[in-house]
Amino acid sequence: MSMNNSPNVFLDTNANRFQVNIINESRDNNEASQEDVGSDPPHYEETSFTDEAHNKLRISYRPGKRELYDNFLQRGEKTEASLHPYDTHNKMYYLQTFGHNTMDPVPKIDYYRNTGSVSGNKLNRPSLLEIHEQLAKNIAVSTSSVERVANGESTAGDETTASKEEENKTGLVKFGWVKGVLVRCMLNIWGVMLFIRLSWIVGQAGIGLGVIIILLATMVTSITGLSTSAIATNGFVRGGLGIIVIALSVVVTTLTGISMSAICTNGVVRGGGAYYLISRSLGPEFGGSIGLIFAFANAVAVAMYVVGFAETVVELLKESDTIMVDESNDIRIIGTITVVCLLGISVAGMEWEAKAQVILLVVLLIAIANFFIGTVIPTNNEKKARGFFNYQASIFAENFGPDFRGGEGFFSVFAIFFPAATGILAGANISGDLKDPQGAIPKGTMLAILITTVAYIGVAICAASCVVRDATGNINDTVVSGMSCNGSSACNLGYDFSRCRNQPCDYGLMNNFQVMSMVSGFGPLITAGIFSATLSSALASLVSAPKVFQALCKDNVYKGLHFFAKGYGKNNEPIRGYVLTFVIAMAFILIAELNTIAPIISNFFLASYALINFSCFHASYAKSPGWRPAFRYYNMWVSLFGALLCCGVMFVINWWAALITYAIELFLYIYVTYKKPEVNWGSSTQALYYINALDSALALTAVEDHVKNFRPQCIVLTGAPMIRPALLDITHTFTKNNGLCICCEVYTGPRKLCVKEMNSGMAKKQAWLTKNKRKAFYAAVAADSFRDGVKSLLQASGLGRMKPNTLVIGFKKDWRNAAASQVENYVGVIHDAFDFELGMIIVRISQGFDITQVLQVQEELEKLEQERLALEATIKENDFEEEKSGICGFFRKARKLNISKHETKKESTINTIQSMHMGEFNQKLLESSTQFKKKQGKGTIDIWWLFDDGGLTILIPYILTIRKKWKNCKLRIFTGGKANRIEEEKLVMASLLSKFRIKFADINIICDINMKPNKESWKFFEEMIEPYRLHESCKDITTAEKLKQETPWKITDAELEAFKEKSYRQVRLNELLQEHSRAANLIVLSLPVARKGVVSDYLYMAWLEILSKNLPPTLMVRGNHKNVLTFYS
Repeated sequence: MSMNNSPNVFLDTNANRFQVNIINESRDNNEASQEDVGSDPPHYEETSFTDEAHNKLRISYRPGKRELYDNFLQRGEKTEASLHPYDTHNKMYYLQTFGHNTMDPVPKIDYYRNTGSVSGNKLNRPSLLEIHEQLAKNIAVSTSSVERVANGESTAGDETTASKEEENKTGLVKFGWVKGVLVRCMLNIWGVMLFIRLSWIVGQAGIGLGVIIILLATMVTSITGLSTSAIATNGFVRGGLGIIVIALSVVVTTLTGISMSAICTNGVVRGGGAYYLISRSLGPEFGGSIGLIFAFANAVAVAMYVVGFAETVVELLKESDTIMVDESNDIRIIGTITVVCLLGISVAGMEWEAKAQVILLVVLLIAIANFFIGTVIPTNNEKKARGFFNYQASIFAENFGPDFRGGEGFFSVFAIFFPAATGILAGANISGDLKDPQGAIPKGTMLAILITTVAYIGVAICAASCVVRDATGNINDTVVSGMSCNGSSACNLGYDFSRCRNQPCDYGLMNNFQVMSMVSGFGPLITAGIFSATLSSALASLVSAPKVFQALCKDNVYKGLHFFAKGYGKNNEPIRGYVLTFVIAMAFILIAELNTIAPIISNFFLASYALINFSCFHASYAKSPGWRPAFRYYNMWVSLFGALLCCGVMFVINWWAALITYAIELFLYIYVTYKKPEVNWGSSTQALYYINALDSALALTAVEDHVKNFRPQCIVLTGAPMIRPALLDITHTFTKNNGLCICCEVYTGPRKLCVKEMNSGMAKKQAWLTKNKRKAFYAAVAADSFRDGVKSLLQASGLGRMKPNTLVIGFKKDWRNAAASQVENYVGVIHDAFDFELGMIIVRISQGFDITQVLQVQEELEKLEQERLALEATIKENDFEEEKSGICGFFRKARKLNISKHETKKESTINTIQSMHMGEFNQKLLESSTQFKKKQGKGTIDIWWLFDDGGLTILIPYILTIRKKWKNCKLRIFTGGKANRIEEEKLVMASLLSKFRIKFADINIICDINMKPNKESWKFFEEMIEPYRLHESCKDITTAEKLKQETPWKITDAELEAFKEKSYRQVRLNELLQEHSRAANLIVLSLPVARKGVVSDYLYMAWLEILSKNLPPTLMVRGNHKNVLTFYS
């Protein structure tokens, strides 16, 4: 197949700057090739990305080719192979990037999607291994395969999933920023407070503090909103106290809005609103705890808004004298009917709910406009008697200061008003139903905060400038001639409301909750506005609570709540969540008192806002490269201030409610932390763990080592940790919460296969350690030989001061049957450990450590069990089909008979295989592999401290005795000494151990270590080394030299003679160990050291074999001869 590079080079303005040469494999390019011969070098021109006047693609072409492209762009023609010059993914063409044939795909968003993405299909780019191997081998790739990779096409399974997702998305309703966020937020913020309580608030707090309350609430929520925007743009998203009260609310909402905007723009935002934003930022612990609280707060908010609506209806009934029972019970009855109707609209689907919201907004806007118009319409005597005098400077001045009554104060008034500002999350709460959450949430939320804040302040100032605080409603209460007004604005305007000081009145800012209706140009419109505001807010909360709760349940943070995760219909409506919200709302509607309900949810919403602000601060503080919010107008310290402000306001509003809120949140946090849900959202908490660990590791490098702080930091050659669990267990016993433990594996063989196997198993093996609660790391290397791999691990493992200082290996039980190279590698590893000045621990147990056989049997039995269950499921299915009546019953019965026969045959096969495996199953090996997991009974740890190695031989067993499993074991010390100085030697050793503060049960001085072993023991040793002896003394010099060259690993007669005394000692030590320590729970003894290049590998292995043969679990320990114990303080 001939391939020819086309000289046509172009640049796509939508891509990065790199050239893509298109190669046509089907046509003859000889002519083109001839044209290229002797042509000028390519001309590179600067491509402008700013000139988009004609929306054309800038072309960087070779000289002489302008005509071809001009004609192409004018006529839109294609080449002979139907090629569009920008169609780099055509079937007949493949990419040639940077002038090389490659499978490298161009950057594409689909490679970065999650598997469950609803906005597009996740595509799989070629792995680095595939690209690396192709380049290395220079393999020509077929057009179809290159095109598939370049386009990032997924596997068949992925395509099936994608098609199913596409089917599910058919008919899905998605909202833009206006309908989805702005409208919802405005309707939710303009809730019951605007028409029913704002006049009362400004009457209590005055114009000055009232506006401050509004601004403070808005500021906190705005900062939270901006922080949320920053988080969401980090990817794709799912004087007068009245003024001060309003200002405080504005501050709270503004700060929260800023934080929310930051969070929302830090990634894809899905369904779940505040819960989703907090959980993905701070992790499931915070998200799970606040998710329940926030969903509950929204459910209670439904009750608050419905009660506000019912209050208005009851006022109308009272005016017309048509009260059904009494005021409280009428509120309950009307509230119940209302919430049932709202539930019906919500269950009908998001589309109907959205249409209802738009209609309600129009009514609300008309009602607000009607109020402002009413303030300038000249008043009449009836309205004057009720306290309305149009705009009057004297009324403004009188109402500017606070006048708290009925035990109210600044923060109690703020607590009642603040829920009005909580609607900022109405858009975020349906993030899963937005077309572009990361763009819609910041834009819609912040604009809604601005508009509603202006409206709240405007209504508050206008109402307080037109209406006095108290009025009787009696048109005859006019000023009598000669009466002193004492600065009363109503008196100056001709009315005497002085009796309101001594007895309650029904009108005025302080007494009449329907002030706005009285002031407006057309009263029924205000009533319609109240209905619209309360019903829209209730509807938004009724939708938000189940959506947030459903997202929480889907994540399975609380496994018991997974029942509520199920959705219905094209929009995955949480019907079960709606029912639960309805029940909660009904319970609070029965309270029938708005001022009681409002403070309850203030604390819950403030807790949510505090965490949203803290999420933004925490994500910025963690400095994760993944924190890249598109929303830039936030500051981490402002977000922290917003969080602290929310917490402070919580306690000021109601300290005991704040404590209860935090107690509930703490309980849920501890619960989620304990349960450890299997989720990984890349939270800022994880990022901060890394930063703290890195800072601690760097700080540790500046700390000099001290003997008092020595702790065993071990490399354990377990291979895969599940293969040799006992070796890991004994090491973990003295490193857990005390030192570093790294389980290491060396892969030998063909490099390509080793690396592939190693990379594929890393995560799985580390996960096994975590699952089995082993505080250890897993590390692996690929090397030409076992020794080379271990050498790499010994040199490169660890970080800074956290570097291994001890090597732990299992005793090579099969050394007599192993190849000479394996024995050489094993002994070489011991030599390398000493060369690198590491301590050495060799562990030996009677059955050995490798349980590969056990794992294979278990795996096979699990497969058979799965087959059995599948077979049972098939038979049950057929039983169910047989129960159906019909003409085919007979044939179904016959088929069942065949299956039953097959089942009998299968079961007999299973039983045969099981019995066969159980026969082979090594029960002792299984028990041996778990012996260090069990609690050790009363017994002893015998320490044969024969040589001073710095104290590691005594430190390891001491650490074991302070562990729970070994605390019942006493230390017995055995050491060498002279027969005529036994008592003195005991005193010396006791003194030394006392100074080291190591408790012991007994000290034994062994005087006959250097005696010759008995003949049977020595004979056994000689028989053991016989196959590995050279016997050169029995041969002539030439033959002996030849044998030495052919088998250099064999034990020479000269070597055996030179180390005869040392061999005697090892055999004799085993006899003494059998005599004194046969019943010990564990033996720790000094490891003999073989001189490198002098003692052969097989002789050394024979020493270790005879030394530790037929003993309880044995640790042969040798420190690096540097002190690990000290008696100085």
